[in-house]
Amino acid sequence: MAIDVRNSLYASTPFEGPEKLLEVWFAPSAASVHSTHSPDGRVGLRKIPRRVWEDMLDIVKCKVLSVIEGDQTDAYLLSESSLFVFAHRIILKTCGTTLNLLGLPRILDIARNHASLPSVYQCFYSRKSFMFPECQPDPHREWKDEVAFLDAIFPNGAAYTVGKVNADHWLLYITTPAIIKGTTPDSSEVVPSTHVESNDAIQPFTASNHSETSLPRDYTIEILMSDLSREAREPFFFSVPPSPADGVSSDTLPSITGQTLSAALGISDIFPQHITTLDAYAFSPCGYSSNALIKWGGDAVSEVDVGEGYYTIHVTPEEGWSYASFECNVPLSASPASSAKDIPDLRILIKRVVDIFQPRRLSLTLFISNKANSNAEEDEADSVVEAAQREFKYALTAFRPVSSSSSGSDASHEVADDYARSYRRTDKINYEFGGYNLAFASFELR
Repeated sequence: MAIDVRNSLYASTPFEGPEKLLEVWFAPSAASVHSTHSPDGRVGLRKIPRRVWEDMLDIVKCKVLSVIEGDQTDAYLLSESSLFVFAHRIILKTCGTTLNLLGLPRILDIARNHASLPSVYQCFYSRKSFMFPECQPDPHREWKDEVAFLDAIFPNGAAYTVGKVNADHWLLYITTPAIIKGTTPDSSEVVPSTHVESNDAIQPFTASNHSETSLPRDYTIEILMSDLSREAREPFFFSVPPSPADGVSSDTLPSITGQTLSAALGISDIFPQHITTLDAYAFSPCGYSSNALIKWGGDAVSEVDVGEGYYTIHVTPEEGWSYASFECNVPLSASPASSAKDIPDLRILIKRVVDIFQPRRLSLTLFISNKANSNAEEDEADSVVEAAQREFKYALTAFRPVSSSSSGSDASHEVADDYARSYRRTDKINYEFGGYNLAFASFELR
């Protein structure tokens, strides 16, 4: 069986569920990556062998458990959360006391040496406020230290705190997109400058061959949930570890158990199953992680063509620091889906996720790129985030039935009336970062 790195942490100290999320773009889109193909036709970062990523993850202090390979994305399930690799960008999401940022220099080296991607187009780093910051190793113990680490690499970064400093809040570091003119990058205009190399064989992103309006919209929804109900937490504990059945090896048992649990709790049905490839893992003695690749497109998704997206879920179920996260980059409509076969709209997706985990407190972020900087586009972006804020509120503040948990109980946090569970909004913030807009909201159980 793969080693559950989380086990030793469960036994000794509270486990830090909130993840550190590092996203590094080496080009504005997969179509912008011009490099030689691997034998299987992969380009850019996707042609890098798994062992190379595993060497980087050793620095971060986590392990690869499994991987699913899609048409556009490789989704690695880790002992602490997830790694997503695209042709042009990488997303490293790690929880616990992992050293997420210490993996960044190696990621830059890997992109340069293995994928002919010598410069960074844009970098994002974000996380929810930690429950136990004193348990984090440097540089993750304090936000100012994380910012200093990133500032030492990127000359054009900016750091933000979104939400109440003395309550749940969200932290973001974002760099300005690089502008590369011509085929030989000017180091003064590319970040980080130390990773820029002149190579006539490489055709980097240039102002002449791409425009902002031609780029696909970047869309990420996060639902970060704390203090899960007892009924929602119970299925993620395994007091008696499952035993291998005939023909089932111990190495595959955590994945089989994870898939069974996903079906029982409705995780498998968050998106239609016929467009979902799900990879799930049940940790012993407790905990759960899953990655899914989604084939999206059609009328249920606005302004986008057919493509491939992901969602990822991670659960720390222990009382006192219970936590679950959901992240998804599939563009969701703010209008009702036309049928059960469609990709869910934003409101339905929030309801499905929140009903599974029944948190006492949660925050939601929608991070979405602007297509251009014209006034019309800025107005349109404002309407998108306001529409999202309305869907956040409608999904969570209306009284509605609670979905049945695996224990057969519909109770949530000892709410007297089974069917009367709703939340009150405690924070609503819209932010414009230059090229991106953010809708942030926090809620707590009434």
